[in-house]
Parts: sequence; structure tokens; C-alpha cells
Amino acid sequence: MLSNGFITPSSLSVKDLPWQIRWEKDKCTLCGRCAAVCPVHTLELGVFRKRMVSTPDLSHLTPANPPATVYQTYHGVRQKTDPAYACVGCATCSLVCPNDCIMPFRTDEADKFRFHLNRGGQARNRGGRRNAPDAAQGGLLDQIKFTRISMLTDPALDAGRHEFELRSLLGRILPPEESLKLFHEQGWTPPVREIYPLLIGGMSFGALSPNMWEGIQMGVSYLNEEMGMPVRICTGEGGCPPRLLRSRFLKYVILQIASGYFGWDEIIHSLPHMKEDPCAVEIKYGQGAKPGDGGLLMWYKVNKLIAAIRGVPAGVSLPSPPTHQTKYSIEEAVAKMIQSMYMAWGFRVPVFPKISGTSTALAVLNNLTRNPYAGALAIDGEDGGTGAAYAVSMDHMGHPIASNLRDCYLNLVKLGRQNEIPLIAGGGVGKNGKLAANAAALIMLGASVVQTGKYIMQAAAGCVGSEADRCNICNIGLCPKGITSQDSRIYRRLDPEKVAERVVDVYLSFDTELKKIVAPLGRSTSLPIGMSDALAINDKSAAERLHIDYVV
Repeated sequence: MLSNGFITPSSLSVKDLPWQIRWEKDKCTLCGRCAAVCPVHTLELGVFRKRMVSTPDLSHLTPANPPATVYQTYHGVRQKTDPAYACVGCATCSLVCPNDCIMPFRTDEADKFRFHLNRGGQARNRGGRRNAPDAAQGGLLDQIKFTRISMLTDPALDAGRHEFELRSLLGRILPPEESLKLFHEQGWTPPVREIYPLLIGGMSFGALSPNMWEGIQMGVSYLNEEMGMPVRICTGEGGCPPRLLRSRFLKYVILQIASGYFGWDEIIHSLPHMKEDPCAVEIKYGQGAKPGDGGLLMWYKVNKLIAAIRGVPAGVSLPSPPTHQTKYSIEEAVAKMIQSMYMAWGFRVPVFPKISGTSTALAVLNNLTRNPYAGALAIDGEDGGTGAAYAVSMDHMGHPIASNLRDCYLNLVKLGRQNEIPLIAGGGVGKNGKLAANAAALIMLGASVVQTGKYIMQAAAGCVGSEADRCNICNIGLCPKGITSQDSRIYRRLDPEKVAERVVDVYLSFDTELKKIVAPLGRSTSLPIGMSDALAINDKSAAERLHIDYVV
């Protein structure tokens, strides 16, 4: 950072960086593995000059024979202080070090690095989830308790002694009289799918590496075909590899179309060759981590494979507009987009929109209730993850999923249409590791299905991103684990079969935990959707806001 030997205003020391690398010279054998695997190239190996003072024997120390300055050279590891190469704390260097001589540590003082991130007049954008200052204390969902436990319930309902299945429905569920009327008038009733209540949210082929995407798909297929669990995964915006579109595994996939329409040329061309219909079609209007912003796949990750699937040139950034440019109102969106997607698959596939959690969610929901083509409503809360977004958008925009979901469900109750339009809730579910408890709380607040994405990345592939802004470089494709990288030298670190095994493990453990919560409520045949009398919280204002019990 020094220019011509002078200290400049942008000069930084290691002390100014959020992550500092401690290297033990005595233990290091200079194998170079740490520098080779560092995703941001913050480590440099080299020959360094060291000044030493040589003191002769005191008996010979005279004005004519003063202490001498001696310069020695040594081979070692040094940390760069340029913000472009700042350490992200991923600790990949320590994982490969054979001598345990290197490790990143969080700085022990206020982070001054944040003031140097807007170089070149560009606002900071990054991947991962928002920086939550109260993450260590647990979020709102983590504070909710389940208090309606029946002491006289049949012991056979205990999750460990009774085999019952957890299932939910995706698609418009009309009352019998309305369904019959629609069938007689149009010869059609809305399609409905039976799915597992935990959905893997949209993470596109492009945002995730080929190995990660393949591993998740393999895990989902195994859960369906071997374990009998109807788990579904959403593709995110980016299309599908042609091999998946033409396979029988497409029925486990929810295809997402967003404002960039990336990958939809390939999907449309594959329609005549599809062996199975997709589970559903999701139309993404907003993302909870960055409401008001469109999607973004930065040029670092747009290699030839991604460019071919998305139908764009390689090596260019792929921003999606904040809204679908051909839709100017909710009514027009329903008429044009939802009904056209229904027609594409012969009215056999449920179609639903996904929106950001905001105060306008109720307006969207009220419009959907008037249209039998609306198959569900997915709401993404502010704590959702993202592949790339401006930090200011992630930290200061959005709506918590719990209160937004509750508003929508209570609105459906007033209209007498609760559970008719399934509500899919996501955004920060399991961000502190309590996946089943968070999901159960959202279900009892009104969700028919809960979706998660970042938790799968953390549990199935070992993502090291954290709420303390550790790593979170998903946006530039240098993921040290190979989860969100499109560089084959990096993503080859990830074994798709191991990812698939972990996805299966996650779902089996989630299934057990959710049953442990649901069984004591006496609900062994259906999910306790909207069963808010089973919930309580020790925050009075939160209890009033969510219309649940307040306990101390």
C-alpha cells in the first residue's frame, strides 16, 4: 500500500483489517499449501529482509568498534494489506497446513476496514446473509416457545413410538362447491401437489457450483425414491441443465422464472421432450435479502457453461431488473404471467409468485385470492441469504418473515380462505442452527411450507460464511469450499456424493425433530398450520404483534 516509499491516505496496516493471520515461523516448513488454497490470495510467499543488530563482545566494544547493523534474509509468509486481497477469515489455510502453524483471527478492536471498501466510487456488495448484530442472542423465531402440550394425549402419538408422515399441499385448494363450479364451467380444477413441508429454496445453477447443485439434486432424488419423502427443490433464476429437464427427476423440481428470464429458452425448447412435468413453477418478483433489487450473477461466475445455459455471452455480469418489465400491476402479472405458465404445461402444474417480505405483501395476497390460477404465495423475509447484493440493501431493507407471514395469514382468516392459498415462508430459517424449531414456529404462525437455502449450504457442504461477516464472498466466485464457485480448480474440492449424503442426513434429522414438536400437540395426521395457541414468547411487544401468548 506504500507508493514510492510514502504513506498514502489509503495505506492500511494488518491491524486495520478485520481478519489477521498469525504465522509461526518456527513450525512452518514452507510447503506453500496455505498460499495455494487461499481464495482471495491474501498470503504471499517470498524472501524477506530482516534488520538485526550485531553486538560484539563488551570487552571489545570501543568507539572504533561499535555495534554493527546486519541484514539477514529469510523465507516466510506475509499477509497483504491491500483491501482487494484482504483475508476473509475462511481458515482454509489452517485446514491444509500440516504443522498447524497458521490461523486467521478476528481483530480485537473496531473494524476500520469498512471505511476502505468503497474504492473507485463503488458501493460494497457481497454474498451471504445480512450482518445481524443480535445474531448471537438469537432471532425472533428462536425466542418462540411451544406451550400447548397435552398431558392426556395418547402416548402412541409420541414421535418416537408412532410412525406418522409430515405432509403439506402446494397448489390452490378451493372449497368443494367452488371446485365443482369451476370444473363444470371450464372443465378444469387447480392442480395440487403433496410435498414435504421443508422446501429447498431457490439457489440457481450459476450461483451454486455444478458439484454443489448436482449433490443437492442427488440428495433430493434419494429422499423421494428411497425414503418416500416428497422433498422439492427450487431451481432459482438460471434455468436447468438440459439433462435434468429431460429426465424423470424433473418432477422433484420447482422451476423459477424471474425478471431476467435466464435459462428459459432452454426450458421452452425442452417442453416437447420432458418425460415428467415439474412440481411447480415459481415466478420471482422479489428476494427477501434485497427487496427492491433485482438478481445479480457477477461476471466472475459466468463461465462458458453458465453462459450457454442462460443464453448470454460469457464473462459478463447478469443483472435482473428489479421487476418484470412487461408487468405494470398485480392484476396484469396474474393475467399474463401466471396464466401463460399454466397454459405452457396444459394447466397441469401449479404456478405461484414469490415476493419479498414487505408491507405491500397484503396487497399481492388480496389480489391472488380473487384468481383461481394462483397456486400459492411465497414470502421471503429480510434474513434470507443471497449470492450478491449491496450491503446497504441487505442491512437496511426488508421485513421480518414472522410478522409479515402472520399478517398475511390473519388476513386470509378474515376472508375465510385460510390454507386455501398455501403460504410459503422463508428468510433466516435455521440461521442459528434451530431449523426444526424455526420451521414449526412459522407453520403455527400460518405457513403451509417453509423454505431454507443457506442452512443447506452450511449443513451439507460446510459453508463458513457467518453473521460476523466471515467469508461471504459468494458473489465473486472464490468460495474456499467450492460451493459457489464456477472455477473448476476450486469446486473440485467438493464431492457431490458427500453433499447428497449430508442433504439426506439433514432431512432425516429435521423430520425427527419436527415430529417431536408436533406429536405432543396431538397432531399426528396433519400439520398444525395456524395453530397459534400453541405458541408463546417472553417479549410482550412481539406477542402482541404476532397475536400469541405472552409468558414470563
